[in-house]
Amino acid sequence: DLSLKHLDWLKKNFDNVETKIIELDNVFQSFENTMADFNNSLAFANSRSRLRMLTLYQIAQANKGIVVGTGNKVEDFGVGFYTKYGDGGVDISPIADCTKTQIWKMGKNLGILREIIDAEPTDGLWDDGRTDVNQLGMSYQELEEAMMNTSSKNYKKYLEIRKRNLHKMNPIPV
Repeated sequence: DLSLKHLDWLKKNFDNVETKIIELDNVFQSFENTMADFNNSLAFANSRSRLRMLTLYQIAQANKGIVVGTGNKVEDFGVGFYTKYGDGGVDISPIADCTKTQIWKMGKNLGILREIIDAEPTDGLWDDGRTDVNQLGMSYQELEEAMMNTSSKNYKKYLEIRKRNLHKMNPIPV
């Protein structure tokens, strides 16, 4: 719902915004049924992200465009909170060097809907609506503080989260 509200805001504020709503529920359901013998909730959640990536690349190439990432410094380089070959698969990542706090400030300065800025961050991959904090066990503010301060009370927990996701952030072994 917030995505649709943001799309409406963008259309009201910019002449070059075009609306395309692509329903992927049936495609995902077919995939899920096909993969029933390999039932794993995390794998299926990540497959949703990969299906979104596949869709974005289809649209980008059909329009001679590129896929623009929305990952930030904490997600992409701090704790690896993204799906490998899913939302991590992009051509350009213009805000990847910004912390989540900086992005929230940018949103306020740009006049983005307050409802979006104040919403609990979520990857949208789970039917139960779990948030990033539910999955990570730490808020973005706590993660940022731990990333910048080795004496932080959360530094050890930050390193644990980072360690289990390093395979995403390190170059592919050859």
